[in-house]
Amino acid sequence: MLIFTGKSTPSFCFSPANENLRANPVKSQHRYAFCKPSLRTITSVSPNTVNYCTTSFVSASPSVTVEANVADYNAQICELSELGNLRKAMELLHLSQKSELDTRTYCSILELCAERKSLQNGIKVHSIIRSNEVEVDSVLGSKLVFMYVTCGDTRAGRRVFDDISSERVFLWNLLIMGYVKTGDYGESVSLFKQMLERGIEVNSHTFSSVFKCLAAIRDAEGGEQVHGYLLRLGFGSWNAVANSLIAFYFKIRRVENACKVFDKLTDRDVISWNSMIRGYVTNGLAEKGLEVFREMVCLGIDTDLATMVNVLVACADCGALSSGKSIHAFALKTSSGKKMMLNNALLDMYSKCGDLDSSIRVFEKMGEKSVVSWTSMIAGYARGGVSDGAINLFHRMAEGGVRPDAVTLTTIVHACACSGSLENGKYIHDYIKENNFQSSIFVSNAFMDMYAKCGSMEDAKSLFLEMPMKDIVSWNTMIGGYSKNCLPNEALNLFIAMLQESRPDGRTMSCILPACASIAALERGREIHCYILRNGLDSDQHVANALVDMYAKCGALVLARSLFDVIPTKDLISWTVMIAGYGMHGWGKEAICAFNDMRSAGIEPDEVSFISILYACSHSGLLDEGWRFFNLMRNEFKITPMLEHYACMVDLLARTGKLSKAYEFIKTMSIEPDATIWGALLCGCRIHHDIKLAEKVAERVFELEPENTGYYVLLANIYAEAEKWEDVKKLRQKIGQKALKKNPGCSWIEIKGKVNIFFAGDSSHPQAKRIESLLKRLRMKMKEEGCLPQLRYALIDADEMEKEVVLCGHSEKLAMAFGLLSLPPGKPIRVTKNLRVCGDCHEMARFISRTRQREIVLRDSNRFHHFEDGVCSCRGFW
Repeated sequence: MLIFTGKSTPSFCFSPANENLRANPVKSQHRYAFCKPSLRTITSVSPNTVNYCTTSFVSASPSVTVEANVADYNAQICELSELGNLRKAMELLHLSQKSELDTRTYCSILELCAERKSLQNGIKVHSIIRSNEVEVDSVLGSKLVFMYVTCGDTRAGRRVFDDISSERVFLWNLLIMGYVKTGDYGESVSLFKQMLERGIEVNSHTFSSVFKCLAAIRDAEGGEQVHGYLLRLGFGSWNAVANSLIAFYFKIRRVENACKVFDKLTDRDVISWNSMIRGYVTNGLAEKGLEVFREMVCLGIDTDLATMVNVLVACADCGALSSGKSIHAFALKTSSGKKMMLNNALLDMYSKCGDLDSSIRVFEKMGEKSVVSWTSMIAGYARGGVSDGAINLFHRMAEGGVRPDAVTLTTIVHACACSGSLENGKYIHDYIKENNFQSSIFVSNAFMDMYAKCGSMEDAKSLFLEMPMKDIVSWNTMIGGYSKNCLPNEALNLFIAMLQESRPDGRTMSCILPACASIAALERGREIHCYILRNGLDSDQHVANALVDMYAKCGALVLARSLFDVIPTKDLISWTVMIAGYGMHGWGKEAICAFNDMRSAGIEPDEVSFISILYACSHSGLLDEGWRFFNLMRNEFKITPMLEHYACMVDLLARTGKLSKAYEFIKTMSIEPDATIWGALLCGCRIHHDIKLAEKVAERVFELEPENTGYYVLLANIYAEAEKWEDVKKLRQKIGQKALKKNPGCSWIEIKGKVNIFFAGDSSHPQAKRIESLLKRLRMKMKEEGCLPQLRYALIDADEMEKEVVLCGHSEKLAMAFGLLSLPPGKPIRVTKNLRVCGDCHEMARFISRTRQREIVLRDSNRFHHFEDGVCSCRGFW
C-alpha cells in the first residue's frame, strides 16, 4: 500500500539524467609550472603524459611553493579528467594525497570513474577523500553516489546518499533506477515512498522508474494509486509517463486499462505505439498487435527497428506468414533490413510460421551473425523436425568460432531429444565437457530430458546425481523419464526421495501418477491423491486429468468417473482420458455416450480422441459403431487415418470374426501396414482358430519385426491350441536359433501397500502350499459343477493331468488365490498381469466371483476384466 503526501500543486525541478556537476577548472596559461628548489626542476604537462619530479630539500619560500603545487595539482587532475586519462589522473591524485585539493577536483575524477565504469578507482578516490578528511557536502556526495550507482554498487551509493540527505530529484531517481537494475524492486518502491514523505518534487523520470518496479512485483493496487497521484500532478499527458503506465498495465495483464491510457494520450510517439503492439503480443493477443501496427501505418506514424521486431513477433505467434512477408518487404524499403535484431526476428517468424526455406535464405544472406542468429536458426530446424539440419548447423557454428550460450545448448539438445538421436545428444554433451562450457542447471535439465526421451535413463541418472544443485524441473524430469520408460518403481522411489529434499508441484503429480497407473498401484495412487488434496494441487487441470487416468487404469472406474464429473472445466484431454478408460474396461456404449457428450459441449475430437473411441468399439465388439466413427473421422473431420486408427479397425474386424475382411482392409490401406497391424490380425486368427491365415499373416510379421519374440510365441500358441506339436517344436527351435528370449508371464497383487509378484509355476512364495491347496479345491468344485478345465491353454504336449497342473500354476491364478487368502471378505481382488490372461484363468475368475461373492478386477496387457456374479465386462470380446 502506497500512502501519498506532498503539495497538491508543487513546483517541478527537472534534472536531466546526464547532468554534469563538473566545474570548469582554471587551466594554466602555460604548459610549464615552476617550483623553486636550489636545483631547478621542471614539471611538464601534456595531454597524454605527466612527468613529475620531487626533491628532498625545502624551498626558501615554502608557502609560495605549496600554493603553486596545490593549484597545479587541481588544474592538472581536472585537465586529465577532461581528456579521459584516468590512469595518469589517479597517479597524480595519489601524489597529492596530503595536499588540500578542492571539491571540484574530486568531482572531476569521480565523473571519469563513472564514465569508465571503474569501480575500483572510484573506491580509491573515496578512500583518499576520507583519509584527507574532506567534508562530503551535497555536491561531492552527489558525485560519489553517481559514481557508485553507475558502476553497479548501489549499496555503497545508498550509504553515501543517506549521509548527505540530498533533496535533488536526480539523485533519488538515480538510486531508484540503480535498485531496478539489481532487481531489488521493493527497495525502489520504498525509496519512492520516502520521496513522497519528505516532499521531494518528483518528475517524469521518477514515475517511469517506479512503474517498472510496480510491474515487476505485480503490485496492481500500488500502480493504480501512483496513477491517480500522477494525474493530480498533471503528468497524465506526458509521453514518457504514459508509455511506462501502458507497459505497467500490460505487465499485470490489465489490457483494458492500458488501452484507456493509450486512447487518452493525444501526442503519441513511436514508443507509445510500440508499447501497445508489444503489450498485446505478450498477453497472447498477437492479432490485436497486428491491428495496431496497421493503424499506425495508415496514420503515417514513423516506425523504427523496435516496431518491426515487435510486429514480427506478433506474426510468429499467430502464424501470420503472409503478414510477416509483407513486414519483411516493408522493413527492406525503410532501410531496416540490415539490422541484426530485425534479421533474428525474421528467422524466428519464418521458422514458427513453418516456412523453413525462407528462414534459411534470411540466415544465409546475413553478413554478421550473432549467437542469437545461430540459435534462432537451430531452433527453426528443430521446430520443423529437421534435427539433422539443426545438428549440422551447430557443427558449423562451432567451427566458425561462435561460442554457444545456454539457450543454444538447450535448443540443440531439445532437437536431439525430439528426434530420439542419442548418439548426437552424447556428442553435444562431450563437446560441452571438452570445451569447458559452464553448464547451467537449465542445460543439465535439458540433457536429462534428452537422455530420458532417448530411453537412456542410466545416463540421465548419472547426470542427475552429479548435479550440485537440483531444482523442481530436475526432479520432475527424472520422475517423468522413469514413468515414460516403463520404470514405475524407480519413479516412485525417486518421488519418495524428493519429498525429503524438495516440494513437489502440479507437474510432479502429473509425472508420478502415470507410474502408479502403469502397475495398477491403487493404494499408492490414493496416497498421492491425499497429498494432492492436502497441498491444494487438485485445481491444476493436468493433475485432475492424471488422477482420472490413474483411477481408470487401476480398475477404479467409478472413482475415475466421479473425479471427472467434478472437474470444473473439462478440456479435450479430460474427455479423451475418460473415453479411453471406458474402452479399456469394455464399456463401449458408455464410451460412445461420453464421446457424444464431448461434442455437445463444443469440444471437437482430434486424432487421439478417435483412437480412444475406436479402441472402445473394438474391445466391446461394436462393429457398426466402429465403422461409423472411422468414416466420421475421415469425412467430417478430415483427419487422415494413422497406423493407430487402422490397427483399431483391424482389431475390431478380427475380434468379431471378420478375418477375411480384415485382411482385405489391410491391403487397401493408404499407408504401409506395420507389424502392429498384422499382429492384430494374428491375434484374431488365434481367437477364431484360423491356422492357415495365421501362417500367412505371421510371414509378414516376421519380415517386419524378426526380433520380436512375442509374435513367434503367439504363433506357437496357435499351433499348441490346435495340438500341432511338430509345428510348435519347429517354431521353438527357430526361437532358440535366433537367441530370442520370451518375457516370462507374471502377475502381481497389492495388499496393504506391498506388491506381491507371482510367476508361472513359481512355488517360492511363503504361502505357496496354502495357495496350491486352495486352487485344487476350487478346481474340484468347478468340475463338480461341470466347468471343465480348458486344457488347450496349457500349451504343452502332455497328458491331461500334466496339462491341468500347468494350468493351476498360471501366475494370475496364484495371485487371485493369494488375494482370497489375504483380503477380508467383500474386498475386491485386483490383479495385474504383464501378458494377456488365458481362457482357463478367465473361467476360474468368473467361477470365483460367483461362488465366493467377490469382485475380481483382472488387468492384462491389453484391457480390464471386471468379474462380478460370474459375469465379465468383456462379454467375450478379449
